[in-house]
Amino acid sequence: MTFGILNYTVLILYLAGMIGVGLYFSRKQESGEMFFLGGRKLPWLAVAMSMYASLTSAVTYIGLPGMAYAENVSLIIVCIMSPIVAPFILLLFYPLYHRLRVTTSYEYILKRFGPNAKYAVAGLFVLARLGWLGTVVYAPAMAMSIVTGIPLWTCICMMGLLATAYTALGGLAAVVWTDAIQFVILIGGAFWVAISLIHGVEGGAGEIMAVAKETGRLQIADWNLNLYAMTGPAVAISFFFQLMQDYGTDQVTVQRLMATGSMKKTIKSVSFNAVTDFVIIGLLMFIGLGLFAFFQSLEIPENLSPDKIMPYYIIHYLPQGISGLLITAVFAAAMSSMDSGINSIATVVIHDFTKGVKNEVRLARIITVALGILATGLAFYVSTIDGILKAFFSFMGMFSAPVLALFLMGVLTRKGNFKGWLIGLGASIVVSIWIQNYTEIHELYYFPFSFAMSFIIGLIASRFFQSLEAPTDLTIWKRKS
Repeated sequence: MTFGILNYTVLILYLAGMIGVGLYFSRKQESGEMFFLGGRKLPWLAVAMSMYASLTSAVTYIGLPGMAYAENVSLIIVCIMSPIVAPFILLLFYPLYHRLRVTTSYEYILKRFGPNAKYAVAGLFVLARLGWLGTVVYAPAMAMSIVTGIPLWTCICMMGLLATAYTALGGLAAVVWTDAIQFVILIGGAFWVAISLIHGVEGGAGEIMAVAKETGRLQIADWNLNLYAMTGPAVAISFFFQLMQDYGTDQVTVQRLMATGSMKKTIKSVSFNAVTDFVIIGLLMFIGLGLFAFFQSLEIPENLSPDKIMPYYIIHYLPQGISGLLITAVFAAAMSSMDSGINSIATVVIHDFTKGVKNEVRLARIITVALGILATGLAFYVSTIDGILKAFFSFMGMFSAPVLALFLMGVLTRKGNFKGWLIGLGASIVVSIWIQNYTEIHELYYFPFSFAMSFIIGLIASRFFQSLEAPTDLTIWKRKS
């Protein structure tokens, strides 16, 4: 089955619209403050939509249904963890960020631990997000290749370069408003697929859940700490720390929330995101169960991996036009992550590595284009990794978990120091490489293992290095108002 002229028309109109938004905002980029933070005057609801769309990449959009289809719905626990984590990040991190009026979260690390620490965590962020960008480019390119027959390398190049173009043109304002549009498309697409599956499976939602129960896909109550399987504890532990990193310290999120301009609007944005997470993750898991029930009596290609099952269903079992719109939703999920990632990395490079340069906007655009090309290239490497979710967990566990450890050492303690953290970082990298390459430990454990090594060993090692206690206004202890 070919993609069809109508589907191509829908997709091309969407891509042209995104470029149009970038061109519109390109005229307003008069300063670094405008390019990086939208003048700190962006509406909180648009920021909240952008934040959700940025972190809900095609890795999530395709990967979660694929995991429910192939294994079980243990990741439904993420629905609960997101609202649980929200109060922690609002109490621990954002009062500090707003009082310090940071542009990047790593400016806090500069004040708490010094310039070397800032360079270290900013560098780890760049590495983590570049790897992450490789996955969010590859995932939709893979889907596009399946449904159109266009070679994978062509899809990867097209996908990466289009997102890079409008991001370089319009800065954060273009990113936020295109993300808001993409949020509507990807949420609407998920609901459409779910409804079509309810109508497509005889017996509807009841039969979908019955099949899921019979095949063990609803068994999420296995609370044994099994290191080699996806169980309830694995999901709860892993995502508690991953969500704290994503929403509390990662520049992709912090940059957006600082663009709201106030703590009150930040609270609204985080709350909106937590509620949306609760609904949409559950919906994506239901789609995976629906796909499993739908294909029970149908023959599918033997080499079709779980990551590819949703786009395969969309193009083969939905009518022309509708399938184009829903494949566009996959593109929306990916482009919203791609644009946010390269914009945030460019912000970190400018503010944390080259601050004080003349004509920040021009330099930011050059760096954005370079990053977009590099991320597109990394997508080819990701295509060699077995499964997009495993690729995601590998990159985030290796590079992002130690960053969260240093932030929490800074916020929660007065005696934790950078030299101690470096010892913990070295230990976590060694352990991460060993776990990922020489064991069968489930990828959900990559992040918590890396975080634990960085944080615990970092605190212990800090006792052997003399350092001044941190000012109380840089920790949660007796913080100044």
